[in-house]
Amino acid sequence: MPDLSNISNTLDVLKKYDFSFQKKYGQNFLIDSNILDSIIEGADITGEDCVLEIGPGIGTMTQKLCAKARFVIAVEIDKKLIPILNDTLSEYDNKLILNEDILKTDIKDLCERYNAGKPVKIVANLPYYITTPIIMRLFEEHLPIESITVMVQKEVADRMKVGPGTKDYGALSLAVQYYSDPEIVTVVSRNCFIPKPNVDSAVIKLSVFSDNPIKVADEAFMFTLIKAAFNQRRKTLANSLSNAGIAGVTRESVADALDKMELSQTVRGEVLTLEQFARLSDLIKR
Repeated sequence: MPDLSNISNTLDVLKKYDFSFQKKYGQNFLIDSNILDSIIEGADITGEDCVLEIGPGIGTMTQKLCAKARFVIAVEIDKKLIPILNDTLSEYDNKLILNEDILKTDIKDLCERYNAGKPVKIVANLPYYITTPIIMRLFEEHLPIESITVMVQKEVADRMKVGPGTKDYGALSLAVQYYSDPEIVTVVSRNCFIPKPNVDSAVIKLSVFSDNPIKVADEAFMFTLIKAAFNQRRKTLANSLSNAGIAGVTRESVADALDKMELSQTVRGEVLTLEQFARLSDLIKR
């Protein structure tokens, strides 16, 4: 099968199947072999690995994953791409192509069936509009995942890595850093895709913690507080939390927790570290 990271080969495949890009799926196909190699190298794919690829498109990266990994599960939502994938991946027998929505796919079952329940490595060129829901689902369900290496909008990658006190710091930064160690692998020009998106991208690797370094009594409660803190980020933390309608959270309980943490009553959520949010959560919960 021809190398799909070559634009003329990609165009030939699209023409052969009379494929038209679906805006609703945020489709932008990668056409740069150096970037593909960077993703696979960054994801540290070996012959022992079971890889779950989200949104394989026409199979450009899937071909390279199949050549490197023990087994590849490719989950594609667009049914029009399934016959193309069956064609472009026909020479590989170490793959499973699923026409499913990754937000509804039973990933735990796939890990059991194809990787003996061991953690998989996830690789994806994620549609911009659904990046955060996908990442959050992978984390919050505590699925058997070793790492997540994904192409995302550059500003989203930046947001995942930043610390307190910056304008990009928010609920996504805290969630990613609670569950994983984020590392930007490479920045990708918009010219590396067809059709060309309006912004540049970045590949970020999230190495998932097997044992979270930050301990908190109630993870879900902590993230409820974090979301409330950033929903109205210009307000003080005390105001944001006490006005959010969270059960058991009163102005007094927040004030008491801030006192115990020796923080000002006028502090804003955007300056708190992840450790401080965990402590705040435990104090209010108590």
